Amino acid sequence: MPTVLENPTRAGESREGGWVSRLFNTDGYTPEYQELKFTLHRKLLDRINLEALSSMASERVRTEIRAAVAKLVEEEKTPLSLLEKDRVIEEILDEVFGLGPLEPLLQDPDISDILVTTPHLVYVERGGKLYRTSVEFKDDAHLLRIIEKIVSRVGRRVDESSPLVDARLPDGSRVNAAIAPVAVDGPLLCIRRFGRTALKGEDLVAKGSMTASMLELLKGCIRARLNILICGGTGSGKTTLLNALSSYIPEDERIVTIEDAAELRLQQTHVARMETRPPNVEGVGAIHIRQLVINALRMRPDRIIVGEVRAEEALDMLQAMNTGHDGSLTTIHANNPRDGLGRLEVMVGMANANMGVRSIRQQISSAVDLFVQTSRFSDGCRRITHITEVTGMEENTISLQDIFLFEKTGITESGRVAGRFRATGVRPKFYERLRACGIVLPMQTFQTVQEVN
Repeated sequence: MPTVLENPTRAGESREGGWVSRLFNTDGYTPEYQELKFTLHRKLLDRINLEALSSMASERVRTEIRAAVAKLVEEEKTPLSLLEKDRVIEEILDEVFGLGPLEPLLQDPDISDILVTTPHLVYVERGGKLYRTSVEFKDDAHLLRIIEKIVSRVGRRVDESSPLVDARLPDGSRVNAAIAPVAVDGPLLCIRRFGRTALKGEDLVAKGSMTASMLELLKGCIRARLNILICGGTGSGKTTLLNALSSYIPEDERIVTIEDAAELRLQQTHVARMETRPPNVEGVGAIHIRQLVINALRMRPDRIIVGEVRAEEALDMLQAMNTGHDGSLTTIHANNPRDGLGRLEVMVGMANANMGVRSIRQQISSAVDLFVQTSRFSDGCRRITHITEVTGMEENTISLQDIFLFEKTGITESGRVAGRFRATGVRPKFYERLRACGIVLPMQTFQTVQEVN
């Protein structure tokens, strides 16, 4: 169950001021305080010409507006301490330049998710666990203004005719919002954040997400141009792993990425990025992933990376993998590799290609070389639980064999999930393909066992 954060402090910070009191001191978020802040905000907009200030340097603009807000605060009859004055000034600046009450959360690098359930109920995820904060919006209208500010920056819109929207923040964070009539209790806002620097495979090993042997195998698979499909549930680390694995693609290859909301951060130079587009106000002009996958084939890609397949574009992705675009990667929502196969079959069937089940399975078995399953456990840790090879067809069934598994063995006294990463002892069929590419893995790689507490 989520817990309420009660004025937690960081090293070097007191409970009386700074980041902690702004974010978690509930005393300041009274209706009176919110009303004062919005009164000052309205007065500020009446007094200054933001368009005129836009031609000035950003630091000078911030200085000018800070001085204007400070003058307004001094004119107010409401008695405020020096600390309270500084706080209200900072929060008004957040309203003008940033995303209002969300700004302190966005400044915290440890927060991976921000979940606004109602204007007065905001949760964050840290270390894989949910915590309730005391951050609040004044009302539904305030929250809606923040959502509109986010989506307008990337050319998206949200209104009653289009109440669902995906967008992104300038730092690459992924945003999903829902408003009335689909959101019953007021606007909903979810922000999935990514670290300021993309995690590498070695970082995932250090965090206990996989072993060094597993990483060496996956590195080899990337360099040998195997087609890899990453499976997992929401928040299980699929995109993080996709980013990490993509860093091992050679610099001299041309990569085309396709996403609903651009969030991949590839380190290579030669990357062509494409993003879907929603329909306009007339309901036309939408660009879907399937169109972008088809278009990508005309862009001379060495590899195609699709952020996530979830519909008929799965057929085009499989055909690309089968027609010379080896080494492609994508993700899919599934609980295990076998479920991933089933979902692929359903999605290919959505393409109305009049393919029989056997033909669909033959497409999948010849296109996909490897499934990598990610899972998030009860302690918040994210781990790779399966590295599974597609070995071909046996009659009408696609054959799979596990190369690595994570086996949960219990819960420690501190609440951590204990288990072990275990190689199954099976040498993959693609081992000779690795060797042909000059990638030689010792046989001990496929015999390792590592305990995790």
